[in-house]
Amino acid sequence: MGNGDTRVRGIAARAGGWSARHRWAAVGIWVLFVVLAMGLGSAAGTVELKDSDQLSGETGRAAAIAEEAGINEPAGESVLLQAKAAGVKATGAEFRAAVEAVMKAVEGTGKVTNVTSPYDTDTISKDGRSALVQFDMRGDAETAGERVEPVLKAVDTVQKDHEGLLIEEIGGASMNKTFDDAFGNDFKQAEYSAVPVALGILLVAFGALVAALVPVLLAITAIVATMGLMMLVSHIQPMDDTSSSVMLLVGLAVGVDYCLFYLRREREERAAGRDPETALRIAAATSGRAIIVSGVTVCVAMAGMLFTGISTFKAMGLASLMVVAVAMVGSVTVLPAVLSLLGTRVEKGRIPFLHPDKRRKANGGSGNGGSGNGRSGDNGSRFWTSVLRVVLAKPAISLVVAAGALLAIAAPALGMKTQNLTLDQEFGDSLPIVKTYERVNEAFPGGSDPAEVVVRANDINSAEVKSAIADFREQAVSSGASRGPVEVKVHDSQNIAFVYVPLVGGSNLDKAEKSLDIIRDEVRPATFGKVDGVEAPVTGQVAGSKDFNDQLVSAVAPVFAFVVIFAFLLMLLSFRSLTIAITSIVLNLLSVGAAYGILVAVFQHGWGASLVGAEGVGAIITWLPLFLFVILFGLSMDYHVFVVSRIREARMRGLTTRDAIQHGVVTTAGVITSAAVIMVAVFAIFGTLSMQSMKQMGVGLAAAVLIDATIIRGVLLPAVMALLGERNWYFPKWLNRLPDLSHDESPEAAAAPPQPPAVEGERVGV
Repeated sequence: MGNGDTRVRGIAARAGGWSARHRWAAVGIWVLFVVLAMGLGSAAGTVELKDSDQLSGETGRAAAIAEEAGINEPAGESVLLQAKAAGVKATGAEFRAAVEAVMKAVEGTGKVTNVTSPYDTDTISKDGRSALVQFDMRGDAETAGERVEPVLKAVDTVQKDHEGLLIEEIGGASMNKTFDDAFGNDFKQAEYSAVPVALGILLVAFGALVAALVPVLLAITAIVATMGLMMLVSHIQPMDDTSSSVMLLVGLAVGVDYCLFYLRREREERAAGRDPETALRIAAATSGRAIIVSGVTVCVAMAGMLFTGISTFKAMGLASLMVVAVAMVGSVTVLPAVLSLLGTRVEKGRIPFLHPDKRRKANGGSGNGGSGNGRSGDNGSRFWTSVLRVVLAKPAISLVVAAGALLAIAAPALGMKTQNLTLDQEFGDSLPIVKTYERVNEAFPGGSDPAEVVVRANDINSAEVKSAIADFREQAVSSGASRGPVEVKVHDSQNIAFVYVPLVGGSNLDKAEKSLDIIRDEVRPATFGKVDGVEAPVTGQVAGSKDFNDQLVSAVAPVFAFVVIFAFLLMLLSFRSLTIAITSIVLNLLSVGAAYGILVAVFQHGWGASLVGAEGVGAIITWLPLFLFVILFGLSMDYHVFVVSRIREARMRGLTTRDAIQHGVVTTAGVITSAAVIMVAVFAIFGTLSMQSMKQMGVGLAAAVLIDATIIRGVLLPAVMALLGERNWYFPKWLNRLPDLSHDESPEAAAAPPQPPAVEGERVGV
């Protein structure tokens, strides 16, 4: 277990020591860093991801062709006119009058262009009861939702005059406006409410206002600094709103957790009778070091997103990596300085009956013992003491029961199906426009989300190309992939044509993808493939979903390998134990697998979905499994490193492995419970949002953290380590050549009773 003699060393201990000695300098440097990062970032501005950056495969190529040609497609809108009575047809006089009224009304707003009649474009349903008036919004497509309200009001006016018909508008602009009105502030409110929720839990955990505010304030400053860095980095890797939201979520979780680990250890040592300087030195050398190991591991996991080749994931990975790195650096530099400045004033603002001193008096405890959660030593966590007594008495049975339960929970993940959620899957029946979407798809299969073929040729008006376009239109219908009408929009000056193909299958992505395959693999080669110099990538919602899914599937292996291998190496070098490195990876994978199983059971099969305000939609959003793997694998290491570090610390000072397990798990129970409650609460907020994709993310993250902090760390980890005994510390001699990143506990941490402060660099026995 050691070489019998070691030095007080390590980045965390040295950084904490320097910061405590140069308190104002450390705080000033941190404030200057935050201000400079935000100031320089604001001056540089943000480069947003473009459509061609976000899309992959053919869809990305199609977007790139349009961008290179300077073609900005307008936001297309449609007005569905549908007879309520069975006998009314689109060819009737009343129906024609309504069509004319709609066309006149939308044109009268001055907000639209290219208004077309269904009688000219043949957009009349097979049963003759439905028709589509189509038009484009003037101006930029991205901001069309801000200008569509007068058009919606005009259509509503026509509806009131024709009660025998159903007249409804749908399209990119109207959907964006509807969603913004209904959910525009939904996500922002969730982000804002996360901070007070975290603060409230910290107040309960610490029982003092100042102690609760310190982690929140440091997390917020880390997030602010990272926002500025993101703006600077966006000039190399463009960013989007999703990456900002993920950064905030991860930054708040790890920022608060890291401070919580550090502050609880410093508090614990002071409760054991050590002076503030010694307590801070011990916290720096132990919890500070665990924070660095955990932070580097999380950063490595986040870096796995860079291997997807998808710009959205790369942006999320970089943003998450940066905020974790900033929070980690802040926790081991400015936090010791702040704690040194505050001293015992960190206990200011005590809350009656919540502060540990009050709870100790209420429970009749002495508060001594030098460990635990800062309340009453190793006996402070009565629940986990009781659990561990059972686990350590019967480790084999505990292992089988806990692992069997998690494997059973993970089992549904074997049938996981991923896809981009359609409108009705994402929002259910919560919005009237969803019903409109369903009616359009029923009357015009694929009409609401047609495949789009971007045709680029040397001369788009040449006889050969025109013939190929005509053949394509005919074969798209004759092949069974589309029921038409197949529309063509030609841009003569750019030699580009857009061909719109409604796919058979409509909103049923499985059937629509089969139609897409026919277009791509059969119709396109037989038409455009015969003309030299013609490009014809196929894009659209169905194509985008398929291409994105294919890209993610191909990225799974390299991302998985990168994250697992580097996490294994970091654990191996940090704990100098092959056994701990292997068990760490296995336990984390089991935690992720259980989270996958819960996701599939709840959101794919609908088991217990009503309990979280959701419903079974038959699929998991495409990006979520890989995103969850990376995020959870990184965040799980927070708890794992913290618990194993404490176990190893106890083992190094002479306890048996079994006693070290008991000590390590019980003494970290309070802080891990607090940290897990914060993470679960923050993630659960996102599970309350209206969008199914956000519900899936929130529930998946919350469930995984809960499982990780309870079953994994409280039962499986101690059971496995108890069974392995001294083999936990197995490290083959041939691996001794590897760099040594193992523990650097301070002399005080390595000794049981309080001792005078050690001089940095002096030798101590282990």
